[in-house]
Amino acid sequence: MASLLQGFEEVQLVKPAGKTVLTVTDGAIRFNKATAEVLGYPAYAKVLINEKTKQIAVTPATAKADNAVKFSKPEGKQTLSVSLKEATLVDAVKAFFTLPEAPEDEVAYASVNGAAYPESKTVIFDATTATSGTMKRRGRKKATPEA
Repeated sequence: MASLLQGFEEVQLVKPAGKTVLTVTDGAIRFNKATAEVLGYPAYAKVLINEKTKQIAVTPATAKADNAVKFSKPEGKQTLSVSLKEATLVDAVKAFFTLPEAPEDEVAYASVNGAAYPESKTVIFDATTATSGTMKRRGRKKATPEA
């Protein structure tokens, strides 16, 4: 029987998580849904920063842990990205990014793809690889080509 199926591979039923993305604006840092998925949809998480490498890491935490922030709803309930607006946290992360000047009706943002480590339930974002642009105050963001 084995020779009959030689060269075949099983269809993988576990869908890989999408790209993990961190978006930084003046008033919030936002992790996309794929980030919550890699972390296992934790109710609380810790955001860690590395000043030397300009990296930001996010990892699950317990509600009682020092510096833990409310993070995700349970799997299936977390339909959108996770926005964190805690001022101290936003300022610490924002320091790694240069946000462009934005017209009055738009918001400046920087966005960076993360490296996911599902087995460690950690995602690491490298601020040095960020792209930035502006988006309308409401609705989807459109990256603007560098002028």
